[in-house]
Amino acid sequence: MTTLRPPVTIPIAAVHGMLSGIRARASESPAWVETLLDEAGIASALMEQTGARVTSVQYAALFRLLMDRLDDEGLGFLSRRLRRGSFTLMARSALGSPSIEVALCRVAQSFRLLQDDVEMVRLRDGPLIGIGLEFSNMAVARQNFLHELVLRVSWRLLDWLHGSPLVPSGFDFGFDMPPYVAAYTKIFPGPLQFGQPHSAVWFKGTELAAPVRRDERALQAFLRVAPGNVIEPRLNEQTFSARVRTLLQQACPAWPDLATAAQALHQSSSTLQRHLAIEGTTFQSLKDQLRRDMAIVRLNTSAVPMGVLAEELGFAGSAAFQRAFKTWTGSAPGSYRQHGDPGDTESAD
Repeated sequence: MTTLRPPVTIPIAAVHGMLSGIRARASESPAWVETLLDEAGIASALMEQTGARVTSVQYAALFRLLMDRLDDEGLGFLSRRLRRGSFTLMARSALGSPSIEVALCRVAQSFRLLQDDVEMVRLRDGPLIGIGLEFSNMAVARQNFLHELVLRVSWRLLDWLHGSPLVPSGFDFGFDMPPYVAAYTKIFPGPLQFGQPHSAVWFKGTELAAPVRRDERALQAFLRVAPGNVIEPRLNEQTFSARVRTLLQQACPAWPDLATAAQALHQSSSTLQRHLAIEGTTFQSLKDQLRRDMAIVRLNTSAVPMGVLAEELGFAGSAAFQRAFKTWTGSAPGSYRQHGDPGDTESAD
């Protein structure tokens, strides 16, 4: 089995989060939402399965459909719409800035002019500079997904303007730890704190002193692949977890064991296990997550027989694969056959 890029899947809780703005306002009918899910290739039955997942392609497709149908880049979370083109306007306002910090201030000012419910404010904590969210509309402030969305979009925009990876020093969230907190480690790569006074993303001040390295031509190329390049999870390729995942994917269907993988990464088995433990995972967990994600993508994008898929993923037979899949997701593999998505796709656990 050849996969051109790492398969990424996203927990169904994130899909519910994306839809929570229009649900809170009851602005669209359940039938309208179901039609949108269908167009994005997401089986509505999966919405009732707490362990279900969708591919990053399906997730980005639903995001795009919501923006287009609502003419609202705020996805119904704000009291007035962020009409299509708002993100482009904010990004364009940052071009030509003498530094990333100045770009941040310009983006924040543009955002303030476009809506009435939340401001992006500059925060300082010793050597760190942060983008914090201050809400004037408490009903909007209760929508956790909006906090996540604004922080992620702000960080990814500054990262792009920087021209090289802009690694956050940490993320604060102005709400309690959610049930799907495990997914945050992939969506927000850095130390996480919940129950904070502000939701904020923090950077080293020295990083924000760097100049903006993008121009209008680069912006057009960036926008052509939005919103996927902004909202989809992106693995930190320098972690041992990512290196193990890449190794396993490249070796598929051989599926090397821990000792073989450690040797390929020039580590002893115990050293590799220690590195993975520091990152909060294990070799077997990474293997199972990758097999789960590969299976979901294959089930959504092909008619591969269960027996063939089981063999590709290193199972002795179809029955063993189907038992494992139900353990991973809470659903039978067949429930992912109902729809297809248009591309292969990394995982937000």
